[in-house]
Amino acid sequence: MWENLTMSIDVAVVGSCNLDLVVKVDAIPLVGQTVLGGDLAQIPGGKGANQAVAISRLGHSVAFIGRVGDDDNGKFLKQCLREDNVETSFLFETVGVPSGIAMIAVQADGDNSIVVSPGANARLTPEDVENIPFLNTATVVLTQSEIPIETVVATGRSTSGTFVWNPAPAPEEIVSLELLDVVDVLVPNQTELSLLAATGPIDSVDKAISAAQTLPCASVVVTLGADGAVVIANNHVMHVPAPVVTPVDTTGAGDAFCAALAGGLSQGKDLIASVEEAVRVGAATTLVAGAQSSLPTPEQVTERLESG
Repeated sequence: MWENLTMSIDVAVVGSCNLDLVVKVDAIPLVGQTVLGGDLAQIPGGKGANQAVAISRLGHSVAFIGRVGDDDNGKFLKQCLREDNVETSFLFETVGVPSGIAMIAVQADGDNSIVVSPGANARLTPEDVENIPFLNTATVVLTQSEIPIETVVATGRSTSGTFVWNPAPAPEEIVSLELLDVVDVLVPNQTELSLLAATGPIDSVDKAISAAQTLPCASVVVTLGADGAVVIANNHVMHVPAPVVTPVDTTGAGDAFCAALAGGLSQGKDLIASVEEAVRVGAATTLVAGAQSSLPTPEQVTERLESG
């Protein structure tokens, strides 16, 4: 897409790219039970791809680094990213391995059951990210936890700009201080923070602040859903409330938040200003159903919040 792969870009995203297979059901089946559902919907997804698409729609230049299989799903996922103006020169094809898939059963009330087969995402190695020019030229590099943790660490080491880690889904293994030391901005939700800080459940802003202050990261932004976010940086703490909305679907809100935060930082905004915009974008995303389908442009953020 871009002739000069050494050109400066706003954000590089290193992460997962999945095909979501979604079926609506009256009730999620019990063990050993078979139920009939609605028509199958095949939707591009994966936290990394969602965040890259969101960044592009918000008007920032973005490159995506990841892996898909050498299958039709991989070709479809790459094409979807390109249609949203995401640079895919380093979206590698993995021979003999399927693309990542998420199998999702969704009840009418929104509750769901998800099984993820990482496929090629699990084959994204530290060696893959060691010589990516965009990691040197991007103002911000954003990654998540749907790729191997050792690759997240390697990404942080290879990053010249601001390194943002969204530890979603919550890592099952103990996260080394080596990783937290290279993170400039950590963006967990309450569950992810409780695991990283090895605390009990975090059910209040005060508990979130206390847990975040135990981590060695330069800055921590804890997402609190409808309560907005809390920023802990340079011995200062600030709670940023979210706009009051009536959500339709919260699926894409976290990815939209991270995208807006990274986009703001890439434009030279300070952390607080970037978080203030991120809570607006996250809230606007909840007013439309779907993950990538709900990710808004700046104009849509304003329109949705004014009408929602």
